[in-house]
Amino acid sequence: MISKKTIWALFLLCVSTQAFAQDPNAQKYAEEINVKNAKKHLTILASDKFEGRETGKPGAEKAANYIAKEFKKLKLTAPLNGSYFQDVPLVETSFEVSSFIVNGKTLSLGKEYLFSGSGEDKSIDVSEVVFIGYGIGTENYDDLKNIDVAGKVVLMINKGEPMNNGISAISKTSKVSDWSTSRSKRLQYVMSKGPSVILAVNPDVSVALQSYSPRSGRLAIKKEKKAAANNRPASAAYVSIAPDIANQVLKNSGKTYEDLKSSIDNSGKPQSQVLKSQITMNYGPVNKEVKSMNIMGYLEGTDLKDELVVYSAHYDHIGLTTDGGTDKVNNGADDDGSGTTGVLNIARAYAKAKKAGHGPRRSVLFLMVTGEEKGLLGSEYYAMNPVFPMANTITNLNIDMIGRIGELYKGSADSANYCYLIGSDKLSTDLHKISENANAVYTKMKIDYKYNDPNDPERIYYRSDHYNFAKNGVPIVFYFNGVHEDYHKASDEVSKINFELLAKRAQLVYYTGWDLLNRDKRPVVDVKNDMPATR
Repeated sequence: MISKKTIWALFLLCVSTQAFAQDPNAQKYAEEINVKNAKKHLTILASDKFEGRETGKPGAEKAANYIAKEFKKLKLTAPLNGSYFQDVPLVETSFEVSSFIVNGKTLSLGKEYLFSGSGEDKSIDVSEVVFIGYGIGTENYDDLKNIDVAGKVVLMINKGEPMNNGISAISKTSKVSDWSTSRSKRLQYVMSKGPSVILAVNPDVSVALQSYSPRSGRLAIKKEKKAAANNRPASAAYVSIAPDIANQVLKNSGKTYEDLKSSIDNSGKPQSQVLKSQITMNYGPVNKEVKSMNIMGYLEGTDLKDELVVYSAHYDHIGLTTDGGTDKVNNGADDDGSGTTGVLNIARAYAKAKKAGHGPRRSVLFLMVTGEEKGLLGSEYYAMNPVFPMANTITNLNIDMIGRIGELYKGSADSANYCYLIGSDKLSTDLHKISENANAVYTKMKIDYKYNDPNDPERIYYRSDHYNFAKNGVPIVFYFNGVHEDYHKASDEVSKINFELLAKRAQLVYYTGWDLLNRDKRPVVDVKNDMPATR
């Protein structure tokens, strides 16, 4: 008679063998994801010819056309009325200040102030300004207590908090409060009071002005205007100035910026007051329509073809430099030329498999999105206008930066064999197990879940295109190598790519998808996402 111990050992062996069974077809076509094929694509996409692939610029359009041609070569279906392109209507909004005169002096944008604003055209013509100190509101210190600033021009100190002999008037200790350390708390508080213009004084502005260059406008998805939009309260214009310009604002009041600041610091009490100042300002938005597109290649499945796995990467980057350096092109070899290259290689593997009669049971959409660097715009538009129903999309596997060694792995024994994974367990326990198993069976990499922590300060979960699938209930996995010293710099070049590592990480994504595409049941959505709901 076989002992219970032996029976249990045999059972475990059976389970282990089943869980770790390799699919020879999966392995055969994974060979298409290799260094040679990766170099072929990335050396083109991240070349100077593509000018950093900035959304709405000629370089991005060249990249989109290149990707579409590659999809056509692979004989992938063009799924949108015979086209590989999904037009993404964008509008670029920039704000122009046509005039800004303070007590008779005309100020120049970029020389004497920085500006940001939103809303409609506006003209300001006032004879007084409300000084609101540090713009802080707490129980024991409130610069705006009993002061109405709605629709008015306010002047505030935008650095630090009242300190006297090293003691904060806010914390009552030598430690500064979060009003000093937070980049947005003070601004949000003052904005909530409804001023028309905030003149924010900070000595650091002088340094910022030295490196000022005109910024391109803010890109957003073009939406139909609604009549109700005119009823929304307008946001305040935000003008950053240095102390010398603050003194120009205070010229007619008999006060100086230094006097007002010292009065608060020495007394530990607000010194908010209305002061004489003649200010005229005219500004408003300038809207320009921008051409951009997502690129899609579709491979139809067999018996489960109505269900879909989406492989995605963003092909855009940040364009040309403005810092005066000799290298003018932000080539974005890693961000996200590496992800785009990975998806192209994965598409090649599946196309070869299908041609040989080993195509997947479910369908595959290879989705290259635009506007990620501008706020995940391409994936947001796809999620709002899916070519295939979101309800039938069983998983999104998103790749954003897989060609380098991140700064935390420099010098590590695992530097050439790791990958950060984010989100695999946020909606589906099935997906997490499938992902883990694919690595255990095939690629055997070190999987690092550092950025999967809801409390991680980098908030990587919200910073790439998978987010627009996850927020619509589609389980996702995001593949990432971590940030490095060349992130968003002109030095993110092809010469620094580790192509062996890029190919291996792409194979991990491919193997995970192979299982998802061919298994009997789709991953069940059975987890309440523990990530905060919004970015």
